[in-house]
Amino acid sequence: MTGVSAPYWRHQVLPERTIPNESKGLSIPKFCTIQFEGKALVAEVRLLVRVALYLIPSKSVQMRLGILISILAVALIGTTRGAVTLPMRTVFKGQDRFEQLVVRAKAENWKMLPIGERTAVVGQAMVGTPYRSFTLEIDNRVESPSVNFTGLDCWTFFEAALAFARMLDEPETNWTPAQLLRYIEIDRYRHAECTGEYLSRLHYLEDWLYDNDRRGLLTDLTRSLGGVQVPHSAREMTNGWRHYRYLVHNRGLLRPLAEMEAEVSSRPLYEIPKSRVAAIESRLRSGDIIGIVSRDGRYTSLRATSHVGLALRTADGTLHFMHASAPHNYGRVVIDTRLSSYLYRYSSDTGILVARPLR
Repeated sequence: MTGVSAPYWRHQVLPERTIPNESKGLSIPKFCTIQFEGKALVAEVRLLVRVALYLIPSKSVQMRLGILISILAVALIGTTRGAVTLPMRTVFKGQDRFEQLVVRAKAENWKMLPIGERTAVVGQAMVGTPYRSFTLEIDNRVESPSVNFTGLDCWTFFEAALAFARMLDEPETNWTPAQLLRYIEIDRYRHAECTGEYLSRLHYLEDWLYDNDRRGLLTDLTRSLGGVQVPHSAREMTNGWRHYRYLVHNRGLLRPLAEMEAEVSSRPLYEIPKSRVAAIESRLRSGDIIGIVSRDGRYTSLRATSHVGLALRTADGTLHFMHASAPHNYGRVVIDTRLSSYLYRYSSDTGILVARPLR
């Protein structure tokens, strides 16, 4: 994608990669080859191997093997967090649906659309997809970029639409599941890097907005559209940790999770009050990311982000809210009513935040 710098996706399944033999015709035992996930690391290991083979006499076979094994062991330890740990069948579901989207993208030339409109078009193509909760909780221990086109929740809906739209900036030969997962990693993880640890993921929408805005992937329009600061608390995960698979199996994460939530809560949160949304709807565009802000409990003035979706302006000029609606409502991805009207459906909803993708 043009202008986006991101690390190589660390969880992608690769064919076996051998270390090129460039040191005076010296051979490297086949069992010493390894799968590495990063160009810089490959170069470093290759250099160490060459130096070792050059310095150690060719007759010292056992010493050579011992040194090579030591080098590879150190490299493995240094890359455990980024090594291939989860199979593709676990991290990518809905291959047929993905391929249908690729066919449509080519036939309708989606890549020529601006990134916002492109995101909205991808979102429209996913309308009707069933709602499914906790699709990001795919393992008891390992955190990994993942996509599930067979079921989406509100977060994975907008995230998959945006990542797919960004992927279309690549040559068509790169419109693949692995490349889509790379863009998911760019979007979903702090500093665009999944370390394999649960807290490398941006769990709160306001934290996601802060991190992605800082990296220049989008711009937070909330304040410029009349947003006002509101009292804020990010504590849903600590309070409801029993609902999260990773936390149930890794209770040692609760303390660092609470520290992360405290940091998120310390930043100011702005919302456009729902009474003012109708007045600014004309300034919103298809593909804008709409976060719903709600009261964090019945008897408190604190706010929390509670839902998210995409803006979609239809041919008649109406700005709709497109989102993955929970089972007690529609139970699927829908193009809902006018955004300003949607906000009055639930008395707990107090306003919105708005983010616009830039690339």
